[in-house]
Amino acid sequence: MSQPEPLSGSAYLRLVALGAVIGIPAAFLAALFLAVVHDLEHWLWDSLPSALGHSAPPWYLVLLLPPAGACVVLLARRLLPGDGGHPPLEGIGGGATPVSHAPGIALAAIGTLSFGAVLGPEAPLIALGSVVGMVVALSGAFGQRERTVLATAGSFSAISALFGGPIVGGMMMVESGVAMGSALLPVLIPGFVAAAIGYVIFVGFGNWGGLETAGLAVPNLPLYDGTRVVDLFFAVVVGVATAIAIAAVTRFAIGEVASRLKSRTMAASLLAGGLAVGLIAILADALGANSQDVLFSGQHSISPLVAETSTGVVVLLLVAKAVAYAVSLVAGFRGGPIFPAVFLGIGIATLPVVWFDVSPTFAVSVGAAAGMAAYGRFVLTAMLFAALLVGSQGFDTIPGAVLAAAAAWLTVTAMDQRLEERSASSPPLPS
Repeated sequence: MSQPEPLSGSAYLRLVALGAVIGIPAAFLAALFLAVVHDLEHWLWDSLPSALGHSAPPWYLVLLLPPAGACVVLLARRLLPGDGGHPPLEGIGGGATPVSHAPGIALAAIGTLSFGAVLGPEAPLIALGSVVGMVVALSGAFGQRERTVLATAGSFSAISALFGGPIVGGMMMVESGVAMGSALLPVLIPGFVAAAIGYVIFVGFGNWGGLETAGLAVPNLPLYDGTRVVDLFFAVVVGVATAIAIAAVTRFAIGEVASRLKSRTMAASLLAGGLAVGLIAILADALGANSQDVLFSGQHSISPLVAETSTGVVVLLLVAKAVAYAVSLVAGFRGGPIFPAVFLGIGIATLPVVWFDVSPTFAVSVGAAAGMAAYGRFVLTAMLFAALLVGSQGFDTIPGAVLAAAAAWLTVTAMDQRLEERSASSPPLPS
């Protein structure tokens, strides 16, 4: 098969310029999507309980809101094109997303994220950003490769709105496409331009201060100054333990949970999954944890997690979050799998904080890096993401984050190879 013509010349410069044009609308769409998710979540879980006379979500809302979100997801998947986006077990997605799929993707993600299912916003944002690129591509005479480049540029800009700028989102796209080798760079340049231009709407320019967005850094972390050898040992242990935990979650999801839901219809699977997530949160709350820390992606529960001083509560949160995460992965919800994995990594890293007085700043850094590497197989992205989470208080945690990400990646890779060897050596099933 002949190699495709390289992207070059004036046609390629046109793609780069279009990347700059795509950046701003893709970033605006991402900001609008995140704002809708956040505002609806605030109304459902804060304003509604307050209107009902409760200072916190009562048990019946915790039980009923996830199944209500399942109904929204069901409507999106049944009535709108695109099946609400790709299943979260398939990763964060990528590639060109047809324009007609955008409403279904957005609605399914809102039903998942705002109503408490344990998934994150990264996959829907990548898909919605891709749609913006496809809109631009449809306005001109572009081939398949050019359309893919423009769709990728839109995804770059949208995901940068979530990860605090083009650095983490760009590195995630680089690691996702590393198999392309030297052919990857021409595909990425328009995306980097789109992400940089798009992020201007958040940082502002001239006299305009930009859109107000919540910072990615975890607030109120203490300064971590200097690195202890014992902390580096803990980083490796956290990386290995997180990889094992994430593998257990995915295999439990694919095996036990999926097998129980397989014989059911889409509606029954979604409703049963939403009900199970609510029940898990209620049970954890009754045993001493906060139901709100069990629900959702975990992005906003990091601060109370690393501040926890009880081993029992930390372990309870880890178990409850892991089971609710497994259910959310296979029940039919639509969202990204990375942020809950990050929460589990930070939860595992919190145990040395409780037991050995390790710095919570160090725990956030190594746990986040381990979680992202264990699920997404990202190493450089994990290091950059960890650095953004801890901010200026945790520059010295980066060596630990690198070791945690490397340990998680090596562990999960070895486990995958072992599983492949077992599958290859297993006798074929009789026909």
